[in-house]
Amino acid sequence: QVQLVESGGGLVQAGGSLRLSCAASGRTFISYMRGWFRQAPGQEREFVAAINRSGTSTSYADSAKGRFTISRDNAKNTVYLQMNSLKPEDTAVYYCAAYGSYGNIPRMPELYDYWGQGTQVTVSS
Repeated sequence: QVQLVESGGGLVQAGGSLRLSCAASGRTFISYMRGWFRQAPGQEREFVAAINRSGTSTSYADSAKGRFTISRDNAKNTVYLQMNSLKPEDTAVYYCAAYGSYGNIPRMPELYDYWGQGTQVTVSS
């Protein structure tokens, strides 16, 4: 079992930055790939970014490329999402997730095994 707790959300003006963190406890942190997803009101949960176990490979949604950076610190059992140049359309609840199987970094939320409770990100225009 893995417990995930997100933090770092908040209200920011367009063009600003936020850094989300997701701390894990339970089973060995490095056993899981990690992903960030987001869900805006009335919309489906969508992939934002993900990272492999060692942190050497990442994957980004087109909307996140060039603005967001995912990273992980296995010593601290934490994954991060640095978000720069934020836009109002980035407003959503952001969730971190853990994926325990192997292969390519998954983008489909239904493939992930564990989820955090989410943190709200609101970008004002």
